[in-house]
Amino acid sequence: MTTSSSEQGVSLGMPQLPAPAYPDDVRARLEADAREIIARYPGSRSALLPMLHLVQAEEGHVTRTGMQFCADLLGLTTAEVTAVATFYTMYRRKPSGDYQVGVCTNTLCAVMGGDAIFETLQEHLGVGNNGTTDDGKITLEHIECNAACDFAPVVMVNWEFFDNQTPESATRLVDDLRAGTEVSPTRGAPLCTFKETARILAGFPDAREGAVEAGGSAGPASLVGLRLAKGETAAARVVHPRDAAPAEEPPAGQSGQEGE
Repeated sequence: MTTSSSEQGVSLGMPQLPAPAYPDDVRARLEADAREIIARYPGSRSALLPMLHLVQAEEGHVTRTGMQFCADLLGLTTAEVTAVATFYTMYRRKPSGDYQVGVCTNTLCAVMGGDAIFETLQEHLGVGNNGTTDDGKITLEHIECNAACDFAPVVMVNWEFFDNQTPESATRLVDDLRAGTEVSPTRGAPLCTFKETARILAGFPDAREGAVEAGGSAGPASLVGLRLAKGETAAARVVHPRDAAPAEEPPAGQSGQEGE
């Protein structure tokens, strides 16, 4: 006796319908921007990454409509576009918040408190990894190293740095974001929404006053190797505990360790 697919718990279902098209006015606007992006590259398919940011800036995530749009203009199949859109975590595949709050849980940040921050925010916001709050303001995710280990633990909001965080400061941060209170990154450009960030990543100018000039340099610990390469003498202590003054340098000839 054979068993039907339905009895086996397999649903063949109906084929997925083609993605709906953008409204004519939206498509015309996006196509003008896309042509500008494509013109930057000698080969059109090289424009796919910034074009995915462009369609993400339109709806806040990469939709099937956005992927079909990219495929049409670049002469690619939707499978080729989907393969790229699903490979990179910077492209969202479902509706998400105005602010992507990423907590670094890689080794150093985790040891310095990143795991505790992430657990606290999950409980405080009532969402899991890649979950979005009911008000549509915050999407929480754990992220990999952001090359800011000397500022650990690091939280990023729409790819802007919030350094040396604690569970308490991170909780205040998300509360302020949800309340519409202005917050400023520790360094880098002023904060903007995820859609605005996506358009900037598509390669279009950031017209906000002072945004381009704003920036942030590496911290002292990141620059020690450079100073040593230049023949400079390293400080006795490069990094000191947060909320504490740097320890005094040991007297000349003393290592600061017992039993030597």
